[in-house]
Amino acid sequence: MTPVIRSAVEALEEKFGAEGFDSAVKFVIEDMGSIMLDHDGPREGDEEADCTLYAAAEVFARILSGELDPTAAYMSAKLRIEGKIDIALRLGKRLQ
Repeated sequence: MTPVIRSAVEALEEKFGAEGFDSAVKFVIEDMGSIMLDHDGPREGDEEADCTLYAAAEVFARILSGELDPTAAYMSAKLRIEGKIDIALRLGKRLQ
């Protein structure tokens, strides 16, 4: 696991803890790898997901730190979403 992926998994663990998230979400960090978040919590992985988010490492870092609103990142084309947008909206509220 790369340091970037490890750091993102740790940040997601702080936000979601043991409860995880009720849908399968994949975070694809450009040129780094991907993270899965579901009812088992966050982990490095590249599985099927209900919603997939794509962004550069610095964008995800800013979102996870609370510095960048996920909706603003999406509206400014820094974050791309594939799949069920309603899941992304629920996720965004939890990331703030």
